[in-house]
Amino acid sequence: MRLRFLTLPFLCAATLAFADEAPTDEIAEKFKQLDTNHDGVLSGDELNALPILRKLDLNGDGKVTLEEAREAIAKMRGDVVSLLKEKLGDFGTDSRLAADLLFKRFDKNEDGKLTPDELPNKAWFDKLDANKDGIVTLEEARQVLADVIAHRPPARTLPKSASFAEADMAPLKEEPLLVKAGDRGVGRRVDALTLKDLDGHDAPLSAAPGDKALIVALFNATCPISNKLGPALARIEKDYTSRHVAFCLVNVAPETKAEEVRKFVADFGLKSPVFADPDQTLQRTLAATTTTEVFVLDAARTLVYRGAINDQYGLGYSKDAPKKNYLRDALESVLSDAPPVITATSAPGCALDVPSQLTHTQLTYHHDISRILQANCVGCHHHDGIAPFSLETYGDVIEHAGMMKKQVNRGAMPPWFAAPSATQAHEWLNDRSLSEADKTDLLTWLNSNRPMGEAADAPVPLHFGNDWNIGKPDAVFQIPQPIQIKAEGTMPYQTAVVETNLTEDRWVRGYEIRPTDRAVVHHVIVRVHPKGAKVSERDGDDGFFAAYVPGNTWHVLPEGFARLLPAGSRISFQIHYTPNGHATQDQIKIGLLYAAQPPQYEVHISSLAKPGLNIPPGDANHVETAEQTLPANMMFMGLMPHMHVRGKAFKYELITPDGKTETLLDIPHYDFNWQIHYQYAQPKFIPAGSKIRITAVFDNSAGNPANPDPTKTVHWGQQTYDEMMIGYVEHFTPHAGAKVAQQ
Repeated sequence: MRLRFLTLPFLCAATLAFADEAPTDEIAEKFKQLDTNHDGVLSGDELNALPILRKLDLNGDGKVTLEEAREAIAKMRGDVVSLLKEKLGDFGTDSRLAADLLFKRFDKNEDGKLTPDELPNKAWFDKLDANKDGIVTLEEARQVLADVIAHRPPARTLPKSASFAEADMAPLKEEPLLVKAGDRGVGRRVDALTLKDLDGHDAPLSAAPGDKALIVALFNATCPISNKLGPALARIEKDYTSRHVAFCLVNVAPETKAEEVRKFVADFGLKSPVFADPDQTLQRTLAATTTTEVFVLDAARTLVYRGAINDQYGLGYSKDAPKKNYLRDALESVLSDAPPVITATSAPGCALDVPSQLTHTQLTYHHDISRILQANCVGCHHHDGIAPFSLETYGDVIEHAGMMKKQVNRGAMPPWFAAPSATQAHEWLNDRSLSEADKTDLLTWLNSNRPMGEAADAPVPLHFGNDWNIGKPDAVFQIPQPIQIKAEGTMPYQTAVVETNLTEDRWVRGYEIRPTDRAVVHHVIVRVHPKGAKVSERDGDDGFFAAYVPGNTWHVLPEGFARLLPAGSRISFQIHYTPNGHATQDQIKIGLLYAAQPPQYEVHISSLAKPGLNIPPGDANHVETAEQTLPANMMFMGLMPHMHVRGKAFKYELITPDGKTETLLDIPHYDFNWQIHYQYAQPKFIPAGSKIRITAVFDNSAGNPANPDPTKTVHWGQQTYDEMMIGYVEHFTPHAGAKVAQQ
């Protein structure tokens, strides 16, 4: 069952034929033909000649004058396509239904073609006859109506009950920003420093005589943005070392093992000397902020630039190529004996932790903090886990303390973006948000001298193996060939299809999706296509079968619940890969658990979507809404909003038959990086006749660092440079007990 229970009044098709764009004299001529008694009005049996005529009676007096007809038809001209879009585009269908209605109404001989005799309205016939061959085919009509519906500007009135405060929509993305150079030490001399090499020996941080510039580039082998910027740093090193520019690479994570640092350097082909900063000498001297910051000193050791390498990667976004090359621009200026135009920027990366003064606390790592991390973080942040670095040990935590403080303070970690419910304390089964007590204790300890405590107080370690989380699957389906992942930039969604070859229906009670290289997999949507069905490029607004998202890679349904996998069906994987600096390949698979018998309840995932998106260029707060009336009672199990990189906020609302409005889910800070499925702790009963309304806010401005092109009007599309607006709904219905195969 899907949320899109559509009906389209005959009025739409009739108006297209009788009224839309008809010249005034044609209306008068038609009126004259219908006015059989020539009294200047249409009344009585005359109003039964065409179904549309009674719709022209605006004042309800049982008769229609010529002027009244003209006024009504003028109104219909403006309303008809809007009505088509409202009934079709808002609820996620393509425009095939509109075309089918036209043909059903006017294709008298049912040959799949319309001639001028069958569709006498010349304006609409010419519009639909795309190739101008004098015949309108069904495909021509579908294409024309698709374009009309998709590009007609939508209504932009936001109901008051769905309003968003600007303060609630602070972005969770970070790009390089210009900062005041004087506040960052630019223009001051940086005296010679002695650090350590990877063998622990003293090593001076200096350039050779004759060098015109010294670059000090910070990095951390476990920081994902450091890894993404590795290839760019290697290219800059190669391009400028022959131009009398010296490079020093400084590992700012003292807990990282020397072999991991050497591997990082070797993987990217970096040739420059590598230093360690175990006492944070350099970090304190330069007041370093992140693991990706670079510093440019001229021949007199004056700091002339500090900040980002470029703007290709940041927190929460990636670009296919950089648009601003800050470090290269600064080097060109120095080599030309000129000051850089831009002398200081922020540098998106993993935050460094260089406290000026430490407090003391009775909280210890072994007794308190390790347990908070096990309960909230380590499930993803473990060795070979889905997160980019581990938090399993004290050393791991110290290495990433700065980033932990930053992400916890800003609400980005643990990933949970639902605003607190006003009516229910524990509404969501998978609520990942930190309790206030845990958040306070974690930040207090991170801001202190971070005592380790007694090892005897430590919790039992968690163990993560290569076994399936759901247990041994009953069936495994893997894409036929590995997909090649490039090292840099972005990649369009990849789609792969697998034949199940099932000879009988199966009930699926659980699944787990497993990449072979999870480091480059952002999210995966798995759909099931019944035997004979095509894998459409428009898939996305019609629900899904399974999903892989950060922190949610498997799911087992409650006892008595299952989803149907039909015999002969195919499985498609839509995969979003995020290059991480290393070229690789992935051959993803899904493991399924079959139910031993038909379930008591069948689980469905439906959707409320708005394909008719029209997001203007430069608009930082573009609002779109869609709503659907439910014809039957429903039991909601979960909600999952979906937009792309311009998505800013999302809200589900329930309008009950008595007119009351309730917020089901409010995401004031939507983040494309986290496709979270919000699962109800208890099923939510939705009575028949209720409306479900979704409201989305899009940021198509230059202020959105993830925006591929703020000058573009954005429509619906599969790729991340397009947009989507889908409100997925997981719900269940009683199973009728049809016979299916058992294990």
